[in-house]
Amino acid sequence: MNFETLGPHVKNSFLFKGSEKTPFLAPRGVYTTHDHLLVSDTGRNRVFIWKKIPKTAYSEPDLILGQSDLSDTSRNSGGAVTAGTLHYPSGIWSNGNVLIVADAWNHRVLIWNSFPSQNAQPADIVLGQPDFESNQPNVQGIGANPSSQTLHWPYGVFSDGKSLWIADTGNRRVLFYQNLPSDNFQAADNVIGKPDFTTRDYENIEPIWPYSVKVSTNKQMVIADTQFYRNLIWDKAEYAFSTPANCIIGQVDFDASGQNQFGLFPSSKSLNWTYDACFYKNGLLVNDTGNSRILWFKEIPTENNAEATAVIGKRDFNTGSENKETLMGTSSSLYWPFSITTNNNQLLIADTGNHRIVITDLNF
Repeated sequence: MNFETLGPHVKNSFLFKGSEKTPFLAPRGVYTTHDHLLVSDTGRNRVFIWKKIPKTAYSEPDLILGQSDLSDTSRNSGGAVTAGTLHYPSGIWSNGNVLIVADAWNHRVLIWNSFPSQNAQPADIVLGQPDFESNQPNVQGIGANPSSQTLHWPYGVFSDGKSLWIADTGNRRVLFYQNLPSDNFQAADNVIGKPDFTTRDYENIEPIWPYSVKVSTNKQMVIADTQFYRNLIWDKAEYAFSTPANCIIGQVDFDASGQNQFGLFPSSKSLNWTYDACFYKNGLLVNDTGNSRILWFKEIPTENNAEATAVIGKRDFNTGSENKETLMGTSSSLYWPFSITTNNNQLLIADTGNHRIVITDLNF
C-alpha cells in the first residue's frame, strides 16, 4: 500500500492481515484494551484475540472465539447455535476483564464475565435470546415486535465499565442497561430512539439505522446513524432518552438524508454510509465508510453540518471511493472501513473491504 494516500495526518503506518494460515475476511470490528487486540473476523464468523498488538503483517492469534481452530470458518461452527458459536460478529468491547461481542446475525449479544482463556470458550451471558440455543430476530422471527428483552441485528456495543449500550440496528433503536447484565435474556432499563420498547416505526428525529454507539469520558454520546448518512451527538448521554440529538454531523437538519448531501463528490461536511465514530482527545473521529475515509473534528461539533478539520484515507476532502485511487485498485488506500479504535495516539482501522487492519499513529 502507498501510505501517502492516507494523508499527512498519520505516520508510522502498517498493515495487519491476521493469521497467515487464514487471513481476515471482511473484518468489521476492532478494539484494543490493555494492549490486547480484538478483531471480529466477520466473514469467517469468529473473533481473534492477540495479547499484544502485532507489529508485523501476519501473526497467529492467541485465542479464537466462535470456532475451535483456524480451519473452522462456518457460521455457528457449521452446526446449531450454542454459547460458543458466532454468526457475523461485529462490535466488540472489553476492559481487559469483561468481554462483550455483538453476535449480529444470531440476533444476540454475548458476555464473558472474565476474559476468555481458551478457544471457543462459551459465553457466560446471552442478551436478546432466552437461551444460548435460540437465534431468531426478536425471538419469534421476522415480523415479530421487539421488546425490552429482544434484539434484531445488533451491530454495536459499548460500555463504560458500569453501564451497557447496544445498537439494536434492525429494531432502529439503542438499548440501555444501567448495570452490566448478570442474567440471560435480561430486560433493558431504557431505550433510545423510541417512545417505548415495542415500537419499531421511526421519525426522522430518531436514530433510524444506528450501527454504533459511543460515550465519552465527559458523557457525550455519538450514534452512527447509517441510513440517513449522519452521526448524531448528544451533549450528555442521558439526554438521549427524552430529546433529539443536539447536533448532526453530515446533514443540515433532521429531515435531510442525502448521500454526500446529494453531491456528486464528498466534501468536508458530507458523509456516505457512516458506520462508526470514536472520541479522541477533545474531538471526534468519524468513519465515512462509503467514501473510504475517516473525518477528524478537532472539537466536537456543536452545530449541524460542521466542517471536518482533517481527513484520513484520502488526499483531500473531495475524493471519494469512486475516484481514481480506489476505483481500480482498492489496495492502494482504504476501502470501506467499518470501525475504528484508538490506543493512546495509535489509530486502528478495520479496513473491511481490503480484509485487513490498518494501524497508524495519529499526527494531530
